[in-house]
Amino acid sequence: MTGDDDSGVSRRRVLQGAGVAAVAGLAGCGGGDSEANSIELLHAWSDGDGNAAIGALIEGFQEAHPDIEFAEEPVNGAARSNLDQVIQNRLQSNDPPSTFQTWPGRTLEKFGDAYEDIEGDVWNDDLKNNYLSGPKEQAQLDGTYVTVPINIHRINNLFYNQAIVDEAGVDPESFSGPSDLVDACATIDQETDAVPFAHQTSGVWSTTQLWETNLLAEGGFEGYEAFINGNGNRSDVTAALETIVELTEYYPGDASAISFTEANTMVMEGNAAFITQGDWVGGAYSNNDEFNYGEQWGQVTYPGTEGSYHLNMDSFPYMANNPSPEATKTFLSYCGTAEAQILFNEKKGSIPPRSDADVSSLNQFQQDQYDDFTNADNQPPSIEHGLGVTPGVKTNISDAFSGFLENYDVDATADALLDAFN
Repeated sequence: MTGDDDSGVSRRRVLQGAGVAAVAGLAGCGGGDSEANSIELLHAWSDGDGNAAIGALIEGFQEAHPDIEFAEEPVNGAARSNLDQVIQNRLQSNDPPSTFQTWPGRTLEKFGDAYEDIEGDVWNDDLKNNYLSGPKEQAQLDGTYVTVPINIHRINNLFYNQAIVDEAGVDPESFSGPSDLVDACATIDQETDAVPFAHQTSGVWSTTQLWETNLLAEGGFEGYEAFINGNGNRSDVTAALETIVELTEYYPGDASAISFTEANTMVMEGNAAFITQGDWVGGAYSNNDEFNYGEQWGQVTYPGTEGSYHLNMDSFPYMANNPSPEATKTFLSYCGTAEAQILFNEKKGSIPPRSDADVSSLNQFQQDQYDDFTNADNQPPSIEHGLGVTPGVKTNISDAFSGFLENYDVDATADALLDAFN
């Protein structure tokens, strides 16, 4: 993806050129409503912190723009799969929504012909100057700005229960690589009654996410980028898998039956020492008044990935043949402001992608994460969450880990991961 040149019109033609037939098919829909002043937003935040966050965002927008109406439609379904299907059906019916919740990055290719360039209209100099390079790059499809990231989630966090690591005499701040985490789990296993590493295997996603974090630790940013570009180093891929095999000795006994939420609850209740997860874990902890950051729990950057802020994020794209073009651009412009991002992320537990946001109203964990983000050496995009690889490659990687969880065959899984791009 390219940087910030100003050839917006030519890029719009490039973006749509590969799918002229598809876009032309959309063009006949809703002609009389093209200037409608009501925004239709589809998302998967039907409950929890996501629902509270989107509610706060819409409320803030409507206070700033009371003349624009909102038709907000949550779509239930695990990991947004139902939402993606709804969007696919709507596009096939020539009936796109104004915008919807999606991961940015390579996952945008799933509906690539359905987007339109918003450089200048939305992605102006203010956004370009105040978004860091990672989210700014992920907002582009083939060098064209088509979506606005609203938040940043980090996935290379290692969370821990302070009482358990103290009892075992383990210092997470001293870890320098994945092997130190494995050694610490062995110590906790010997010195305490706690489960050393809270991890679930009932769903593939947690293990894929753990592996990509280990890959970043083993190969560094350059090695990680090489993999997502289809040129991965086998020794890095294998080493990341071998660390997982070592950690399996310290999983809960019922890892294959429990959910992520249940695994995380083990840490909160003092039954497990560590969990490697996205910063949404911190959001769950922050809602527990008896489990306080810096007292009952802490976190460090996953050992070996210091300097990297491993990105996952949500965004709102601009659809071609938009049913409410001007209103939608107004909404996306609002989403790009620091004000909107604070309103959203206060509730979501994530952080703003803008580097100039006043985060003083966020909790201390979020402020610490924001400081890491704005000072990071690099912001690699997540594989599991669809930013770093195309939807087809992601499917192949998920299939590889489905097999891995059955037999933990390192060599066969490494072959499958390296072949995922073919």
